[in-house]
Amino acid sequence: MSVRTPLLTLGGLAALLASVAVAVTIGPADISTADVWASVAAHLGLGEGTLAPLRDGIVWNLRMPRTLLAAVCGAGLAVCGAVMQSLLRNPLADPFVLGVSSGASTGAVAVVVLGVGGGVLSLSAGAFLGALLSFAMVLLLSHVLGGSTDRVVLSGVAAMQLFSALTSFIVLTSADAETTRGVLFWLLGSLTGADWGQVLLCTAVLAVVLALCLGYARALDAFAFGDDAAAGLGVRVARTRLVLLCATGLLTAALVSCAGAIGFVGLVLPHATRALTGSGHARLLPVTALTGAVFLVWVDTVARTVLDPQEVPVGVVTSLIGVPAFIAVLYRGRRTAA
Repeated sequence: MSVRTPLLTLGGLAALLASVAVAVTIGPADISTADVWASVAAHLGLGEGTLAPLRDGIVWNLRMPRTLLAAVCGAGLAVCGAVMQSLLRNPLADPFVLGVSSGASTGAVAVVVLGVGGGVLSLSAGAFLGALLSFAMVLLLSHVLGGSTDRVVLSGVAAMQLFSALTSFIVLTSADAETTRGVLFWLLGSLTGADWGQVLLCTAVLAVVLALCLGYARALDAFAFGDDAAAGLGVRVARTRLVLLCATGLLTAALVSCAGAIGFVGLVLPHATRALTGSGHARLLPVTALTGAVFLVWVDTVARTVLDPQEVPVGVVTSLIGVPAFIAVLYRGRRTAA
């Protein structure tokens, strides 16, 4: 491993810490970085609480969990995108190619609009169950159709269309205007209402999945040469693909259930990071995670402040940034190929 990778990793960690510290200070209430560190230190038992209860609550209960959840979601979506693009040998693959976001949307709408679960299930729980149902459907359908990479993608497209249609049908036939507006805002991606439970859950799933993917880094490198070449290098192709698809599907389901569908993070950032690290996944995955985390922290900061007091869905901002960025990546790839 070259010295460049540790430098990129350390630089990414420093940028992430600085981004979180600064992002928490941005908002209607006047909070300084010293206030942020004082609140964090007090809650971690590293010092005495010096902030007024109101300011401490703004930092610790509102802005900090939201900012950290943004970082975790950005990291997770970026990692899933990098893994999916390698597994499926498709540069346009992203975490939602398995239909997870559409299934999550249907589950969330079923809970909020139809009252499925009798008040026991929360929106996040309904979204998670819907995501798992959609993912299971994709795995089953792709297996029946042969299990090749193109069958996985086509199965994901089928599941995406089915669950999107179900979501639209439920909203159009059962929801009132106010409910429809709230559901639509969540469907476009929202970190409003983030809490420490969501942060801890998503962080734990991200840590396990990232460690697993790093353990399969050489196998992911081999997939770039095709299934036959990977098998020739000793990779158990079907088993490895199933394990990594399940891992990324589970992580995506957890993230979408907490934050809604935030597009383009998993599609664009892996391509941008490869320009810095190369295609080796032992180098690519950690740096991609840090890049995604920093990116979504600032995107969420813009989303909640640019039209204050009105909030813009995070997914809208990522798309506005992601589309031109993706076009630039494609153009750069075209010039490199030429």
